[in-house]
Amino acid sequence: MPKERPHYYGGQAVIEGVMMRGADTWAIACRRPTTEIYVETHPVKGLAQKHPIWRMPLFRGVATMGEALSIGMRAMMIAANQSLEEEERLTKKQMGGTIAFAVLAFVGIFILFPNVLSNVLGGGGDPAARNTFVESAKEGGIRLAIFLGYLIAISYVKEIRRVFQYHGAEHKTIAAHEAGEPALTPSVVDHYSTIHVRCGTNFLVITMLLTIIVFAFFGQHAWWVELLYRIPGIFLIAGISYEGLRLGAAKTDNRFVRALMKPGLWLQKITTRKPEPEMIEVAIRSFEAVLPEEERRKVPELPSPLVIGNSLPAEDPAAAERAREIFEPRAEDPHPGIQPEP
Repeated sequence: MPKERPHYYGGQAVIEGVMMRGADTWAIACRRPTTEIYVETHPVKGLAQKHPIWRMPLFRGVATMGEALSIGMRAMMIAANQSLEEEERLTKKQMGGTIAFAVLAFVGIFILFPNVLSNVLGGGGDPAARNTFVESAKEGGIRLAIFLGYLIAISYVKEIRRVFQYHGAEHKTIAAHEAGEPALTPSVVDHYSTIHVRCGTNFLVITMLLTIIVFAFFGQHAWWVELLYRIPGIFLIAGISYEGLRLGAAKTDNRFVRALMKPGLWLQKITTRKPEPEMIEVAIRSFEAVLPEEERRKVPELPSPLVIGNSLPAEDPAAAERAREIFEPRAEDPHPGIQPEP
């Protein structure tokens, strides 16, 4: 029998918490203002399960990006509300508007604006007469500079620094598991690095560098024509970037691959920070919820009480019941204070 390939766990830092994604489940755990940890878990409804084309190279990268955006937005919505007092929480309509604005701002700032600015700096003239690679490199350089400036600027915001600490807790937890640690506790997990080769920061850096090469093949056109293919072109680049990230994860002992991954690893020195033990505990709780049943005993009793809930009852009415099956039946090693979501 062929050897079963290991599952590569991933995640995302959110406000006062961590989202983790497993083979068929994603979970979020976040620290409430009242100090208990709120947890919920949902199935991954991936495109790969619906049609085999989304399991093919390039296509699987597009599917993964779409699924990551969908899950990530839901996780951010859940975490934002759990970090607030009951009377301050946003409605679904308010949260949807906020997310829509954020997506439009991202497209405008990081995709469209660099192209417009590059054309302005080009001084006009006949687009067809320009060197396509030079123009693409100029646009890519502008995009990368904006991205770096943005990350450096937000890293000085106190609330964002805490998100970066939870990002570090996410990386440390996954690294400890992949190293084969028999018990996942904050003190054990904290020994591991906040830098991880599969980080989404690596994906973004690879994507931005690939835009220089890929967009060069489209040639030079009027600015409005270029804007029309920039957004769909991102899906092609995402597919290529995903394959590159998979290669990097599987070939970390290769000197050439390590060199390609270096820029993304350096950038993680900005996007991750050393977490506090309480933050690592939150990451472990989220990770526990996506582990296979036989591996959950790696997580011993931890001090903070848990609150199990379901913020997506219309999409997944049985979420809270499944979460209780994960956390409650361990009579010989009980989790203290599991409470129902009011």
